Amino acid sequence: MTPDDEFDFDVTVVGGGPAGLTSALYATRLGLDTLVVNRGGGRAAMMRDTHNVIGVTEETSGNEFLQTAQEQVQSYGGEYRRGFVEDIEALGGGDGDDDGDGGPDGFHVDTGDDELTTRRVVLATGFSDERPDPPLPRTGMGLHYCLHCDAYMFVDEPVYVMGTGDSAAHVAMIMLNFTDEVDVLLRDEEPTWSEDTAEMVENHPIDVVSEEIAEMSKDDDGWLESFEFEDGTVREYKGGFPMYGSDYNAELADALGLEREDSGEVAVDDHGRTSVEGVYAVGDLTPGHNQIPVAMGEGAKCGIAIHMDMRAFPRSTEEIGELGPVNDSEVPAISPELMATAVAHEGHAAGPRSEAETVDGEAAADD
Repeated sequence: MTPDDEFDFDVTVVGGGPAGLTSALYATRLGLDTLVVNRGGGRAAMMRDTHNVIGVTEETSGNEFLQTAQEQVQSYGGEYRRGFVEDIEALGGGDGDDDGDGGPDGFHVDTGDDELTTRRVVLATGFSDERPDPPLPRTGMGLHYCLHCDAYMFVDEPVYVMGTGDSAAHVAMIMLNFTDEVDVLLRDEEPTWSEDTAEMVENHPIDVVSEEIAEMSKDDDGWLESFEFEDGTVREYKGGFPMYGSDYNAELADALGLEREDSGEVAVDDHGRTSVEGVYAVGDLTPGHNQIPVAMGEGAKCGIAIHMDMRAFPRSTEEIGELGPVNDSEVPAISPELMATAVAHEGHAAGPRSEAETVDGEAAADD
């Protein structure tokens, strides 16, 4: 068992996408010493433009979005490191757990370059989309992985869906809500969708193209224009969606013995708690819609849950009986480093004020 004051961090977040960074933001602002370890890359980093995020304009790239989020976490006192977490091990178990229910006392985290201890772990490692074989357009310029993000881009434009399973057929039929030109590209494979799906496809105005792609044409800006197939036919497309499944980055989840859904995601409750006490999971690693606003919401709920699970006060009547009343030396329950950062931050009550706030304040005082 490691005493609380000997842990390197209260919370360690593995993964630096929207879910992980939001978890870290909330945990840090709620007074927990927080570390983010991010190997880089990820689905959000690949975005050329940001869609469906209120307050963030279209021309913001995924990397710009994430860079701003990283800077926000750091500005409040959270630590951000580029690196790869190789292993996480539970420390002890039982009497050191905050809730007294037999969970781990904390966790040992190995980043290859460093080893540290942490009281809580958040896994935000996401998944990787299965990419079809080339020839392919560039991601975001004719190759798209999120229907709910990008369907709007293809209203009244010709669209393809690659794949042989039920998901490919259903995405193709969904795209008929946005355009009347939708093809399913089997790429020289046989369809594997169900009989029910086959009947649905036959009764929707969708072309099923069996031949493999031979060549691809792009415009001067690099956007897809058309595919030429091995039978010599050429079909024009503005873009489309490959539907070949996902590979969950769940090695750490498996090492910790977390329960997973039949479809591969880590099983969590409504606040990101997993089957192992002290371990949380958020974002694309968990069930639900793979959307930035959804991931951010999950991160926020997780950060709040960790705060509620770990906060020192209020001290219960049982704890008062065991530890005695809260004395002046125990409050506030925030590390000196986070306290210093908070007091100096522009968002603190005693921090610097904008000119507009100062004018308003003076006007209020005059009144």
